[in-house]
Amino acid sequence: MDLSINIINPEVGIRLGVAGGNYRVIISGEQTGGNYAVIEMIVPPGGGPPPHAHPDTQEMFYVLEGEVEFKTESGKQTVSKNGFVNIPLGGAIHCFKNNSTSNVRLLCTVVPAGLEKLFEEIATPVTPQDMLPPPALTPERKAFLKEMDEKYNQKTYSPDFLD
Repeated sequence: MDLSINIINPEVGIRLGVAGGNYRVIISGEQTGGNYAVIEMIVPPGGGPPPHAHPDTQEMFYVLEGEVEFKTESGKQTVSKNGFVNIPLGGAIHCFKNNSTSNVRLLCTVVPAGLEKLFEEIATPVTPQDMLPPPALTPERKAFLKEMDEKYNQKTYSPDFLD
């Protein structure tokens, strides 16, 4: 077992354009023996993923800056700076959206690791300043995303599913 301590500076980690945001994989499953991964998510106004569920992954969000609306089957709630959201194992449907006029910064931890690999496959590499719009949902893109959902045991729902 590797007992070395990881100290990761702010400029370290791959950056990915995901769901209109800029995600930085701070520490990946490859570095934690698959136990967990931590991702910094910068979400622009209007940004956020569609409703989705991943039954094999616990996902936790800590709001570092701004406020974000989280939706679940139980309703919706605005979570602001220093707020925390836990999506337990089991496949609870959830999504989030930045309804404000400035970027939101989230710290996302996934247990076990693996979600960061999905992000790597669906994303475009970006620089720290990039905010790429989400790719157009062409028939080819939809088929690709469905394939990724199956590969990573995730299910994605229509954008209005939790409305």
